[in-house]
Amino acid sequence: MLVLIVLVSSILVFFLLIWSIYNRLVSARNIVHEAFSGIDVQLKKRFELIPNLVEAVKGYNSYEAQVLQELVNARSASGGNVGEMSDNDASITGALRQFRVQVEAYPDLKANVQFLKLMDNLSAVENELAMARRYYNGAVRDLNTKIQLFPAVLFAGLFGFESEAFYKVEDDQREAQSINLND
Repeated sequence: MLVLIVLVSSILVFFLLIWSIYNRLVSARNIVHEAFSGIDVQLKKRFELIPNLVEAVKGYNSYEAQVLQELVNARSASGGNVGEMSDNDASITGALRQFRVQVEAYPDLKANVQFLKLMDNLSAVENELAMARRYYNGAVRDLNTKIQLFPAVLFAGLFGFESEAFYKVEDDQREAQSINLND
């Protein structure tokens, strides 16, 4: 009788352990998916601002308007996974950085109230996007850690949990941007 109680108790503890591990992994995976959608929301906000910037800049210089028009076209290229989205985000961020530097040559444009509001909105969205990226990477770190810790590592693969990729910054975004203040 004692052996039966110990056996049943051991089986019950085992299933409770598996249940707990599974629920923690599901929770962590859902947080990663929610964080990824947060990045997507911020990217869509940024994409919605770009056509307005195109309209505000059209009268000043066709080159800058062309750069922004290419950004509008890049909206359709956003990918569904982290790597594709990160690559597209990096190219758009680089083009916007280049655009901001070139706008410095147009004092009339910098004085345009509509343009200034759009640039302020773009800066706010860029800050929110940076926060969303950090949140996503934190969520990925937590999920990957939970998957790799013992005893979850024994069951994660059986339940279909895999490590997620971090949202990476391209090498050219790591470098400090040089700005010539003498022009």
